[in-house]
Amino acid sequence: MATAQSSTTTQVAPKRGRHWIDDWRPEDYNFWNSQGRAIARKNLVLSVTSEHIGFSVWSLWSVLVLFMGPEYGINPAEKFLLTAVPTLVGAGLRLPYTFAVATFGGRNWTVISALLLLLPTIGIAIVLKPGVSLTTLLVVSAIAGVGGGNFASSMTNINTFYPSRLKGWALGINAGGGNLGVPVVQVVGLVVLATLGASQPRAIVAIYIPLIVLAALGSALFMNNLTVASNAKGAIREVTRHKETWLISLLYIGTFGSFIGFSFAFGQVLLVQFPADFPNPVKAAALTFLGPLLGSLIRPIGGALADRYRGSVVTFYNFVAMAIGATVVLVASQLRSLPIYILGFVLLFVFSGIGNGSVYKMIPAIFHSKAQLESGSGGDAEAAHKVALTRSGALIGLAGAIGALGGVAVNLAFRQSFLTLKTGDGAYIAFIAFYAVCFVVTWAMFIRRSPGRLDGV
Repeated sequence: MATAQSSTTTQVAPKRGRHWIDDWRPEDYNFWNSQGRAIARKNLVLSVTSEHIGFSVWSLWSVLVLFMGPEYGINPAEKFLLTAVPTLVGAGLRLPYTFAVATFGGRNWTVISALLLLLPTIGIAIVLKPGVSLTTLLVVSAIAGVGGGNFASSMTNINTFYPSRLKGWALGINAGGGNLGVPVVQVVGLVVLATLGASQPRAIVAIYIPLIVLAALGSALFMNNLTVASNAKGAIREVTRHKETWLISLLYIGTFGSFIGFSFAFGQVLLVQFPADFPNPVKAAALTFLGPLLGSLIRPIGGALADRYRGSVVTFYNFVAMAIGATVVLVASQLRSLPIYILGFVLLFVFSGIGNGSVYKMIPAIFHSKAQLESGSGGDAEAAHKVALTRSGALIGLAGAIGALGGVAVNLAFRQSFLTLKTGDGAYIAFIAFYAVCFVVTWAMFIRRSPGRLDGV
């Protein structure tokens, strides 16, 4: 035991302060059962809380546009733009947020990132009222992108706390709990619409501002920093040299990009495509939270299935199911059938949630397999494991950033389809084609037997 601790100390200088943990060995069963599990669970709960609120802030504009009636002078195409901008900014912030965990510590950065959520919420409270310019709204909506960055740092942090055998479950719980912030803020918006009316959108942020403060305080008091969570310099640059990095990023565009894109756009799509069925935003808001809710709740199941059956296998069948779901939506759109349309979208949300969990399970599995190959060819097993952990953390951030760009693409696809075709059919056809590409890539690169295929992915 002393030797292991001494070795760790010589490689990474211990941090000072009661919130820092220098000796962290989750793969050691005795360590994990005696103290590791309880510490990891505590940090997971607090991480989920902060990330959950971050997702709510990130998706605020998918709710706020439902409050923006004719008096705001904002047309449907501009509303799709308002929901696309925070998605784009959040995607960009995921890269620096990934490495903030190594720079500041997981607990410290959770506190900082939570407090940053005050910027967009206070900004909305100040500017959101009839007569405000589109430019001002775009600037404030862009600031909401800080909520999207929380996901990358939270996932990177939790990835370090848990052993390989539980990563699919832990990352699924962390991500699923965070994703729940999307339907929850939509329910909050529905309650505000139903009780206070469409003239009081700022009541939503009045609810979230104190919650942000409480989340930051809880993280400051009870979370931990891990000394071992130290990303190697240039880790993202290093993982870009692995072909699996780009394959995983492509797959995550299909799963998370779909989830967040549909979550942001669904309410607007219902209002534009079925105006007779939704004469007021309250009725649309009553349905918009259902898909994101199911997609969020089922994400841990995707991770658990990947733990049992391999992430690549679950991901392959999941993309087949997503293509079928998108086909149902396309047919329903052409038939003008609202019940079938909603059923198709619910299927898309559910399968995007499962896919989110299974794709993220593939990340540590890829680098764990590569670490075994390196150690098996005469390398140091412990050193190979640490390199795998570093690479996994880097790819979690990179894939999260690229995947979030899929959400931007979804909103822009809807915007262009409604502008040119007056329906969303063009967007649905594009989604079907993309899902087909994803399941072919998954089979060809991760499932089909070939000399270069990694085991266990």
